[in-house]
Amino acid sequence: MDRFLEMQTFIAVVDAGSFVKAADALDMSKAAVSRYVVDLESRLGVRLLHRTTRRLSLTDEGRVFYGRSKDLMAELQEAEDEVTARSDAASGLLRVNAPFTFGILHLAPLWGVFKAQHPKVTLEVILADRLVDLVEEGFDMAIRIATLESSTLVSKRLATTRMVLCASPRYLQQHGTPTHPAELAQHAVISYSHWSTKDEWHFDGPDGPVRVKTNPCIHTNSGDTCRAAALADQGVILQPGFLVGKDLSDGSLLELMPQYRSIEIGIYAVYPTRKHVSAKVRALIDFLALHFVKSETNW
Repeated sequence: MDRFLEMQTFIAVVDAGSFVKAADALDMSKAAVSRYVVDLESRLGVRLLHRTTRRLSLTDEGRVFYGRSKDLMAELQEAEDEVTARSDAASGLLRVNAPFTFGILHLAPLWGVFKAQHPKVTLEVILADRLVDLVEEGFDMAIRIATLESSTLVSKRLATTRMVLCASPRYLQQHGTPTHPAELAQHAVISYSHWSTKDEWHFDGPDGPVRVKTNPCIHTNSGDTCRAAALADQGVILQPGFLVGKDLSDGSLLELMPQYRSIEIGIYAVYPTRKHVSAKVRALIDFLALHFVKSETNW
């Protein structure tokens, strides 16, 4: 007997509430439906359903098996949907949201390559640092750089980037180089206002976690402004490696206290649902994942 068909029939009986209704839903005879359930119970060696002339109800074992069976069927459907989506040609309008700076520095050079691979896709890329509502605002996908909390959205990590504490050589010559995070309270700090911890900066050092309340001289919702102020010798910043990596490489900015590590944050593709992921969304996720796996170690 086909185990899959037994499971499918059992689920249909429970969902329909009767063998007759399940037979109609499955386009089978009532006798065939009954036989599949009886054979399933016989093979498992347990009773799954209490049967009376008026109603059906699940046994404790049936309740467990029903839940697990539903999960397995959902995973099977998801696998089929994904394969189907991959087999279809990506086409149509694809609306993507991304953070402003990351979108310019690291996504803008990729759109032409993606379009060349998928000429039937029309891209609409909206850059904004605010948290957009994908469903309400009609986005197919977004790039988010964050420590993601539980959400109804589905996410795939593309890369990670660590937060780097840094300042210009001239600023450090004039004001001294801090050797412990607590000293940041006495330094000029340029603060990024979108951080969830606001002006309290967190580090993990040789002796464990350290938190310091900074006193910013500049607040801004722009990472580019933070970077520009630091390059102009205005103070200390805590910004992601994807933004300040080049400045650290050429010495325009110097990393401070590398033994005190700040957080690493993920770079994710997020989209509304696992079910029926369109070919155009799947194509972009796969494209970005392939690209950023090569770039991840540089951030």
